[in-house]
Amino acid sequence: MKILVAIAFILIIGSLGSALVFLMRDKGRSNRTVQALALRVGFSVLLFVLLLVAYRLGWIQPTGIIY
Repeated sequence: MKILVAIAFILIIGSLGSALVFLMRDKGRSNRTVQALALRVGFSVLLFVLLLVAYRLGWIQPTGIIY
């Protein structure tokens, strides 16, 4: 499970980086920046749903943060 979460974070950061590159290169003349940011949002939602499903199936357990 840790590997899947790490891969998801790498995809999210990679998509954000590609959006920055597209923004700098295209100067707002194409939709590639918007598509990269939409992909990042999709990866983030997918990661959130994956964590919820993993919790419900018992694959991950809360650790209990002590104040």
